[in-house]
Amino acid sequence: MTNESGPRGGGGVPVLHSEWNQPLRALRDPMADPMAGDAGRPGADRDDPADVRKQSWLGRFLSTYGWRAYALPLLVVLTGVVLYQTMTGTVVPVAEEPVKGPPTIGSAGTSIIGAPPRGLTEFDASLPTGILPAGGPFTEAGAKTWHMVPGTSPKVGLGTAKTFTYTVEVEDGVDTSSFGGDDGFARMVTETLANPKSWTHNPQFAFQRTDDPAAKPDFRVSLTSPVTVREGCGYEIQIETSCYNPIYGANAEPRVFINLARWVRGAVPFQGDIGSYRQYLINHEVGHAIGYNAHEPCERNGGLAPIMMQQTFSTSDNDASRFDPGSVQPDGKTCRFNSWPYPIA
Repeated sequence: MTNESGPRGGGGVPVLHSEWNQPLRALRDPMADPMAGDAGRPGADRDDPADVRKQSWLGRFLSTYGWRAYALPLLVVLTGVVLYQTMTGTVVPVAEEPVKGPPTIGSAGTSIIGAPPRGLTEFDASLPTGILPAGGPFTEAGAKTWHMVPGTSPKVGLGTAKTFTYTVEVEDGVDTSSFGGDDGFARMVTETLANPKSWTHNPQFAFQRTDDPAAKPDFRVSLTSPVTVREGCGYEIQIETSCYNPIYGANAEPRVFINLARWVRGAVPFQGDIGSYRQYLINHEVGHAIGYNAHEPCERNGGLAPIMMQQTFSTSDNDASRFDPGSVQPDGKTCRFNSWPYPIA
């Protein structure tokens, strides 16, 4: 008799054992031995679900989200800060130079301000202050009269204490073609005074340009030939300078003298480009016109020079003390050039 539990002879069909006679099912690991049982399955060594249930909700949260779980609280806080600032207009304050007002706004007395002291009897001509850099040509002498450059500007700045009116003027006979003409000079003056880094960062001040011939502005920003500047600013020490003269001429007009020689060529101690020097020149001399009478020394060695430091002559206190001993003492400090009253505004 033929054994029904084994294969039939003569190429018969084999009979499956009972433990194999089950529906086919997919294995988690197709490479595992099907006869190895659960021991061959990768999931066989997973944690018991009961152990997972024993974890706290915080543990399950950290296990699920990993590093994102730590970043989420910080993101929530930052989002809240941004929303608060957006709704309230509040911003996080940034450290910047504090504003300061002059002793008396708009009152500079009757003395010429800006030139080296007239009483100085000794001057070292080898200092860089005495050197006019090489450069383009300029008109040596003009007519000692000025024409107003047409153009006005809206008020810039808050002006809680005073709004200064000013005109922009060029001496008759001065050739301005090499730097954009009269309009080029006027544009530099207007844009410099309107810059947020200029004097209007202080809410006490505002500026407004006028071209009304009948107006009596607070000061006249005047591009002037060197020979005429010597009359308006003094020339006891024979170096080219700019200045503020509050009572110039027969009409005792407040005039900001911008020396054409310096406008074209700049200054050796000022290591910036010519555009930056021109901005410095405007801010410094207008500073005198609005009430900053005194010159300032270098405050911090290697720092930016104060705008009221005489950077045309030197950015070193040791040098400055030799031509302006009343304002500066030798202390070894040297500053970097700076064009603005509030350079980080």
